[in-house]
Amino acid sequence: MAAVLGLGGLFIKSEDPVAMGAWYTRVLGIDWGDFGAMFPHPDRGFTLISGFRQTSTYFDPSPLPVMLNLIVDDLDGMLNRARAEGVEPLGRDDSDPNGRFGWLIDPWGLKIELWEPPASTD
Repeated sequence: MAAVLGLGGLFIKSEDPVAMGAWYTRVLGIDWGDFGAMFPHPDRGFTLISGFRQTSTYFDPSPLPVMLNLIVDDLDGMLNRARAEGVEPLGRDDSDPNGRFGWLIDPWGLKIELWEPPASTD
């Protein structure tokens, strides 16, 4: 059965994502690059904390300033599981070189991005 393997990322809208990254670097010592702070997992991709501009539409149709990204082992299975529970996925993207993505909205309005990383080439 399809499963969530861990937290892929936490994405936060900010008036100034660059300043947000600088704060996390200065206060917590987190190495914050162009895409945020990345915490690698050798067996399942990475966890990313990243800032998005306040005006970003990437979280739409959610009105919330946060989006959750979850690492999954089987995107098709997870989307089918959601449908079986009455949750219609917002869409999917199988063309991204970083893996396959699908999106849902929870009952509280939080957009959830499901991410199946590409198969390891090791």
